[in-house]
Amino acid sequence: MKQKKVSIVTLGCEKNLVDSEIMLGLVEKEGYSITQNKDEADVIIVNTCGFIDASKEESVNTILDMADYKSTGRLKSLIVTGCLSQRYKEELLKEMPEIDGIVGTGDFDQIVEVIKDSLAGKKPILIGNPVFSYEQSLPRKRSTPFYSAYIKIAEGCDHSCTFCVIPSLRGKFRSRGIPSIINEAKDLVAQGVKEISIIAQDTTYYGMDKYDKIMLPELINELSMIEDLEWIRLHYLYPGYFSDELIELFATNPKLCKYIDMPLQHSEDHILKKMRRPGQQTDIRALIEKIRTRVPDVALRTSIIVGFPGETEEDFQSLLHFVQEVQFDRLGVFTYSEEEGSPAARLPQQVPQDVKEKRANILMEVQREVAKKRNDRFIGKELKVLLEKFDEKSQVFVGRSQFDAPEIDGEVFVSINKANIGDIVNVKITHSFEFDLFGEGIESESSK
Repeated sequence: MKQKKVSIVTLGCEKNLVDSEIMLGLVEKEGYSITQNKDEADVIIVNTCGFIDASKEESVNTILDMADYKSTGRLKSLIVTGCLSQRYKEELLKEMPEIDGIVGTGDFDQIVEVIKDSLAGKKPILIGNPVFSYEQSLPRKRSTPFYSAYIKIAEGCDHSCTFCVIPSLRGKFRSRGIPSIINEAKDLVAQGVKEISIIAQDTTYYGMDKYDKIMLPELINELSMIEDLEWIRLHYLYPGYFSDELIELFATNPKLCKYIDMPLQHSEDHILKKMRRPGQQTDIRALIEKIRTRVPDVALRTSIIVGFPGETEEDFQSLLHFVQEVQFDRLGVFTYSEEEGSPAARLPQQVPQDVKEKRANILMEVQREVAKKRNDRFIGKELKVLLEKFDEKSQVFVGRSQFDAPEIDGEVFVSINKANIGDIVNVKITHSFEFDLFGEGIESESSK
């Protein structure tokens, strides 16, 4: 019997990517062949995102696009997993008969059984409580480059932000045990991984549910003891649990990237209160000042929501001033998405879509100027850069410094003669752009 081929499409965040890699590992272990060529796939899995309107639309369009391979390729089974399936099971079944199987966020470890049932002509549906445990030892087939990987240290969320439905899609916050995380990290490093990005819905909250105290600093210290691990990168560091101990680690731990991804969502107190976000603007400013005083070369990334219900033009102008004054190195802007079932969807004074989009564009223009100014500070300095590809046209390597996360931040273009993809090299920065840098590799001092 000819070996069945499986392909997967991952949408949304890095947390979804980890789930997809586990599914790929389970599928491969069962004896299926993995392919990126959708024309060859007997089974296509679409791991969806359902966080905001734009991501829901992308998920639906992708499902429909993949369904076309039933007529143009050899596709026999189309399976939908992830947040969209957890949230809209009934609607998907009713509106999209092309789907052959549906799996929720708590059941994706059963993907092999779902594939078998769907190929047998059944229409399996596994939508239970979203309480998947990452403590269990499961195979994982990475789709990221050999030198970089993500580790999910917790799942779910205990916050009650009024604009968000993640708790209903992913369940309560559940920390993994430190031994489980360390074992996974050691395995990844043994495979050649040099950079590990730590992810969770709220990374700073890690340990509270399992150990009755914040355990992120202890986890970082243990990860740092892994000999060949060179960079540890932290994502989703909420301000409410950002401790002095954590700041000290950013200042003193050579393996911890001086990169802080702190989603603030807004600057104005009454908007933050409506969002049910912790603290006030004065608290946020004080925390940022404390961080930059102790870690002066740190790169700060944040995300901002514009057009939240009740946001006036005056609020938006204050937000612009806040961004100009604080000078974030990296900033992502989202227009508020009115999510059904979320408390914010019931709030009065909803902002028109065209106003939201206009404000987002204005804010990004302001951030472009800020980002260029922040990048200028590196001119003449030396940075360590992880080389990720070689551009044949311009004959330069393209990589990232510790101040840039995979996929979402800027790049460094490096002129160097002797180097390989995956090397971490010393680079003297000569030029700065809005989001990118250019520099000359210092070959004699390259660390590989």
